[in-house]
Amino acid sequence: MRYAADTSVSVEKSRAEIERILGRYGARRFAYAAEPERAQVVFEAEGRRVRFLVPLPLRDDRDFTHTPGRGHKRHPDDAYRAWEQACRQRWRALALAIKAKLEVVQSGISTFEHEFLAHIVLPNGDSVGDWLAPQIEASYKTRKMPPMLIEDRRPHA
Repeated sequence: MRYAADTSVSVEKSRAEIERILGRYGARRFAYAAEPERAQVVFEAEGRRVRFLVPLPLRDDRDFTHTPGRGHKRHPDDAYRAWEQACRQRWRALALAIKAKLEVVQSGISTFEHEFLAHIVLPNGDSVGDWLAPQIEASYKTRKMPPMLIEDRRPHA
């Protein structure tokens, strides 16, 4: 079962909660955008811009237009409610994730960089995760490390 699968908290309330959480933990800027297939939350904290992309379910997905099990076509109102529930669940999960990450940073369990690394936005607009994932894949396939991108400034023995 997914976290918050039966939540009644609206997307708008979850988004407002995320904004309050970010403010409480020191984020200076906050923005969100929504498209039919995804939403994004962007904020700045600790001198970094962070972006979470939230894949949203499509309204015409069979999971919503048909019943589970027998696959009967749902009434459009029922299909809309099922889709809306899935959207609410995703936003609740995002609120939980952001709050948990910020709390472990504030508690000294981890650092901001470690908790948000994959979501930090690079100067070209890609996230660290977008940039690094293909390199990790290549390293596992070739069993070789990617080339160094910055000079190693540690003293050599």
